[in-house]
Amino acid sequence: MRIVLFLSLSTSALAADWPAWRGAGSNGVSTDTAVALNWSRTENVKWKVDLPEPGNSTPIVWKDSILITQPKQATGERLVICLDRETGKRKWSASVPYSTAEPTHATNPYASSSAATDGQRVIAWFGSAGLFAFDFQTGKQIWKRDLGIQKHTWGYASTPVIHKDRAFLNFGPGERSFLLAFDVRTGKTLWQVDTPQGKGDKFNQWSPEDMFGSWSTPLIVTSGGREELIVTHPRKVLSYDPATGKTLWSADGLGDLVYPSPVLASTRQGQRVIIAASGFQGPSMVVSADGSGKVLWRFDRSKPLIGSAVSKDGFLYWADIQGVAQCIQLATGEVLWAQRLPRAGEDNGVWSSPVLVGDRIYVMNKSSATLVFRANPERFEELATNPLGEPSNSSVVIAGGDVFLRTHHALWCIRRAP
Repeated sequence: MRIVLFLSLSTSALAADWPAWRGAGSNGVSTDTAVALNWSRTENVKWKVDLPEPGNSTPIVWKDSILITQPKQATGERLVICLDRETGKRKWSASVPYSTAEPTHATNPYASSSAATDGQRVIAWFGSAGLFAFDFQTGKQIWKRDLGIQKHTWGYASTPVIHKDRAFLNFGPGERSFLLAFDVRTGKTLWQVDTPQGKGDKFNQWSPEDMFGSWSTPLIVTSGGREELIVTHPRKVLSYDPATGKTLWSADGLGDLVYPSPVLASTRQGQRVIIAASGFQGPSMVVSADGSGKVLWRFDRSKPLIGSAVSKDGFLYWADIQGVAQCIQLATGEVLWAQRLPRAGEDNGVWSSPVLVGDRIYVMNKSSATLVFRANPERFEELATNPLGEPSNSSVVIAGGDVFLRTHHALWCIRRAP
């Protein structure tokens, strides 16, 4: 389950890097050009590396390295694997032994949280197995934090967020849920805010406890010179002071299950806003990013979303688990179009968060077909359908002109032929 962040980078990071979930700006936007539009299992494939078991996390990219979290349930391990960007050959692998069974949904394998890096260390959260930092060059463990048991019927997915000399983690969902700030060098807790437990509506075989929680990854924004840590919790959006954990503002209106991560965007009039959405056809809304937390508009019932949104020129684009894409005007909430994506593979549903490259939007369905369409508010404009024929719940990553795709069987590097 990929529901899952913002990374504030050191000045050494390149535009071609993708160092965390949803990229350098946590908005799913790539600044690259000359990206492949079409591919297949043989066309424009630079390399393909087999993976030992299914996984949902998204790879991250820093300079000449690709890093991916990987479950290895057969041997009781959680892994961070570092590959050479050019060849796909393994540079190092860091193993975390943890053989205790954890509850999760069959569609959400262990190690579903992506890693994050600042070029010095790689930080990965493995649920009940703990929070870890590894040396970027060697994979040697730097520190480990035992945060206790994470327990929920549907597992976990939130990704660590590195910002300057500290990092943040939305630990949960389940019986224990909290927002944690820690020192990236030592793992030492700087502050912790416990988030209230709750219950949702009973649904079919799932209990009210199962129907409550957040898998969302936090977002750092700056408003009026003030930094804010934005987190989408069940039923509300909260802004915290990253230095202290103090609540700065709160906006009610989300649902009991929160899958997508918040996204910072701008309307056509230049107003900065935060896109916040629930899952399971719960509410979604847009909140002013001026430090007030004012709700600009809200849908009581949205499309069934897991992936987060992407925005261009004042318009919001996303795709839902039924394979329907939408374009929405950010300033007003007006739905400009809704279009079922071209069918490609056995499962056309979308868990992936879209990626924007120029005026193209890339999104992968659950059959690992990457669907490309124009960021065009006037109409849906299909550009390409690129099937791989393997299951996937991960998202597209684009860095340095390369497209990286994680399926349940392999990690693929797609590069446009010169």
